[in-house]
Amino acid sequence: MTARLAGVLWDMDGTLLDSEKLWDIAVRELARAHGREMTDAVRHALIGASGPNALRIMFTGLGIEPQPESLRVAGEFLEQRVTELMTGPIPWRPGAAEALAMVRAAGLPSALVTNTKRSLADFGLDTLGRHFFDVSVCGDEVAHGKPEPDSYLRAAELLGLQAEHCVAVEDSLTGVRAAQAAGCAVLVVPCEIAVPEAPGRMFRDSLTGLTLGDLEHIFRGSAGGGRVVEAIGSGAGNGFHSARVAVPQRE
Repeated sequence: MTARLAGVLWDMDGTLLDSEKLWDIAVRELARAHGREMTDAVRHALIGASGPNALRIMFTGLGIEPQPESLRVAGEFLEQRVTELMTGPIPWRPGAAEALAMVRAAGLPSALVTNTKRSLADFGLDTLGRHFFDVSVCGDEVAHGKPEPDSYLRAAELLGLQAEHCVAVEDSLTGVRAAQAAGCAVLVVPCEIAVPEAPGRMFRDSLTGLTLGDLEHIFRGSAGGGRVVEAIGSGAGNGFHSARVAVPQRE
């Protein structure tokens, strides 16, 4: 029997909420506190990374010795500053509210899967609406954050599903790698940085106009076993980028 789409696993920062811009303020302030200016290359490398990994990437990229105590203090600074920023309005990504409502109306189980730690992710959940998600998994609740698959595997487990029966919605290469490593089909909606095309990834410019049929198309394309799936250009009305993606046979 052909597998059916069983659930949707949503990234948060940059996918549902335009909160990467809030993180941008905080990390740039942190860099200046160390006498450095954040470069675009280092900033882009941070997007989607888990907290501890992001700090190590930042320190190394800016030429700051990543001593444990310095990393601890920097982590506390970021948490405090991002908390301040997230207590104000957190902007949505285009089409995200409607996409969440569509999936909920279709009766598909949903999970929020984020590298952000629980204390900060709760602000995002308050903005998004907890009723849209059956479960949520945060970066400090798994052994290894994205790009490792732990958080996606845990979310699927909590939903009582297999990850390969789910579509993950992501904006960053870090998140995409995590979702694919877990076996999910992946819809990529880039936000701050581009994500390269590769087998098993489908792309949209935004979540605006996303339909259940689109998600099922993404799922069938990923699970198609060697079929070549062609995403339809945005001019055709469904918002997909034009790309021919050879989907490998699954074992």
